[in-house]
Formats: sequence, structure tokens, C-alpha cells
Amino acid sequence: MVKLMMGTIAVLIAALLIFAAVQPGNFRIQRSLEIKAPPERIFARLNDFHQWAAWSPWEKIDPALKRTYSGAAFGKGAIYAWRGNQDIGQGQMEIIESQPPSKLVIKIDFIKPIEAHNTVEFVLEAHDGITTVTQTMYGPSPFISRVMKLFFDTDRMIGEKYEEGLAALKSIAESG
Repeated sequence: MVKLMMGTIAVLIAALLIFAAVQPGNFRIQRSLEIKAPPERIFARLNDFHQWAAWSPWEKIDPALKRTYSGAAFGKGAIYAWRGNQDIGQGQMEIIESQPPSKLVIKIDFIKPIEAHNTVEFVLEAHDGITTVTQTMYGPSPFISRVMKLFFDTDRMIGEKYEEGLAALKSIAESG
């Protein structure tokens, strides 16, 4: 009986690992929100890491978060590094493309708790006094990430934070 149970468990684990192995090797998480403000006003908040504390939900997770700014003051070449508690971890972002007021591309490197190297994009599209802001993160999905996705809905977890951040950005931008 024990051999049968161990064999069944081994088959289930193997099936899970095979299923994870055949999942896509890349991921993409995206959220959008319409903001009643000109794209220039919104873009200024995105293009300057010093202004992220006012709207980014990750800034609120660890009140003792240590931040460092280097490189350019804003725009291409601006660098923001953070070191926080176990919930926020450690990492760095660098603006690698800045096209005011329509597109911002950021290289984001997570160091702890899990190392990952991804890209975050903000695209702003203006139409009839409204700006649609789309935030996207994408990158490779290593095997361990594909296994974790079997148990955690990363699109929902990160997507909810994107929705929260975009809502805060909307509140700030619409109030002027």
C-alpha cells in the first residue's frame, strides 16, 4: 500500500513538473486606466523616480524602505535602487527609454528574494481630453517561475498592484 501511495505521489509530482516545463517561457502582465489629464502631467510623474513614492503601491509596503537614486535626475539613465524587508526585497530600476509624453521603458532587476530581470513599459495615449495609461511588465519565465505559477496567480497579484498604482496616479494627475 505504501509503495502504491509513493508511486502515485511520484507520478503526480512528475506530471506537475512536466506541465510546468511546457508552459510559455515568457510572461506578460498588463493593466490600463483612463485618466482625465494631459499626458505631459502624467508622464512627468512616471519619468522621475523621486515622484514614485506618491503613487507607487510598493513604496507603502515597507515604511523603512531604503532608496537610492543615481544616474540622471530623471528620464533616460535615471536609476532607482531599493532595499526593504522580506515583503519588498531588493532591486533596481533604470529608465532605458524615455519618449515624452508617450512612452517610458524601464529595466527592472530584482535581486532578493528571487532574482529576476524584466522590463516595465508605460504607454500613454491621449484622446479627447483623456489619457489612457497602460502599464506592462514582461520578461522571461524561468522554470522555477513556471512551477510557482501553478500555485500562485502572479497576474492577479501583480495586476492588483498595477491597478492600485494606476488609480493613485489618476488621483494625483486629475487633481493637478
